[in-house]
Amino acid sequence: MTDHPHLPTTESAVTAVRAVAAAHRRAMTVAEDIGADRTSRRTSAPLFSVTDPDGSLPHEAYVELDGSPAISVRLFPEGDAQITVDGVEFHDVPPFLTSVYGGLAFVKGRFFPPGHKLCVPLPGDETYQEHIPGVSLTPWLSGRVR
Repeated sequence: MTDHPHLPTTESAVTAVRAVAAAHRRAMTVAEDIGADRTSRRTSAPLFSVTDPDGSLPHEAYVELDGSPAISVRLFPEGDAQITVDGVEFHDVPPFLTSVYGGLAFVKGRFFPPGHKLCVPLPGDETYQEHIPGVSLTPWLSGRVR
């Protein structure tokens, strides 16, 4: 398993996603929430407080990238991320986007039990695989079936 560089802040992750989007000529929109009273997963902060108990300002962002496939990225203050590609959820950002936009992602089907998985190979012999929910595939997913 390859150790990808850790992005220490939400802002650095947004900057990395912005660079990938620019490299692949994708427009993007960013919605940012700053402060414990605005972020979604802040159970440690007291009610109506803006900062965490340690005095820091938590920062969360939601990024949508235009085009096909439909991609959204949710960056959490704890340093983790959730990326969704045509309705399939994963948890890594810049190397993942580079593989998807670079044409490396593919869909693997199976007969029993019937279903599909979206497979995204990353540098260093690591491949993410996630079950595709539902029966039908989007046009982008259908174009990548192996």
